[in-house]
Amino acid sequence: MATMTARTVMTDSVVSVSPDSPLLDVVRLFVEEGIHGAPVVSEDGQLVGVITSSDLLRAQEDERDVASSASDYFRGVLEFSSADWSEAGNLSDFQDRLARRTAADVMTKSFVSVPIDAPVTEVARCLRENQIHRVWVQDGDGLCGVVSTLDLMPVIENA
Repeated sequence: MATMTARTVMTDSVVSVSPDSPLLDVVRLFVEEGIHGAPVVSEDGQLVGVITSSDLLRAQEDERDVASSASDYFRGVLEFSSADWSEAGNLSDFQDRLARRTAADVMTKSFVSVPIDAPVTEVARCLRENQIHRVWVQDGDGLCGVVSTLDLMPVIENA
């Protein structure tokens, strides 16, 4: 039996974003595609980073913190308080600031990739050792697929 490789288990239809993609567009893309992460690919096709749901949540939290710290209100001392969007302009200001941020602003610049012919055991080891849910598959310098933990389930089931 031939050794299974990244090529045999990867998903080759990868949804990517550009570094200058507005975060609100990335959020819409994630919802529409039902995904939780995407590679950030430059105009020349180079993988430059990864953006995930966690990155988007962190960006939203950062912007909310900026909005909260700009207020004289003592909300910061209240343990379970949230932003008060009832004041005119707060919500639109928050959305405007978030709309100005791009994938490049919040992406993780480090990523884990494997060559297209990497054995599945190496792919699984990369996922486990890096405590991540997906690795990017590259053929030379170009991105050609992704292997997620779910892509490995059939391999385990059939073992």
